[in-house]
Amino acid sequence: MPDCIFAPYFPPEEPQKFANVHKIFGASNVSKLLNEVQPHQREDAVNSLAYEAEARIKDPVYGCVGAISVLQRQVIRLQKELDATNADLIRYTCNEMPTQDGRRIGEGGGASSLAHSPGYYYPSPWNNDPLADGYHRGDNNMWFSTFFLLSNSC
Repeated sequence: MPDCIFAPYFPPEEPQKFANVHKIFGASNVSKLLNEVQPHQREDAVNSLAYEAEARIKDPVYGCVGAISVLQRQVIRLQKELDATNADLIRYTCNEMPTQDGRRIGEGGGASSLAHSPGYYYPSPWNNDPLADGYHRGDNNMWFSTFFLLSNSC
């Protein structure tokens, strides 16, 4: 059907996609919406409607907002876990780094012996340093943060 606005976005092999969108939003409302959206944006609009419709069917009260909330809580929990792991890494590295006189940190000398210590680069798979040379920052300054913390917090 060349004039059907739904045909390009709801293929016959995905009947549930249209059924969900129709059930939640109504075919008339979706048709109006698609006619108001620029043609190059219609596929994204349909995908958003299909996602929201599926989420509404699974969770009629919160819909996709419920899924977003779960993911936000997961991100917060994982960020806290990452922060704790980075703190452990800094504590471990500070205890293992030799000072200029060869002593380990914590063997007497304290912070004053660190005033003249160079910073240390700690290569790790999570720092995204493709050159692994300690000088290349790239788009991710995660290694720089670790380098700075190690050089200033021990």
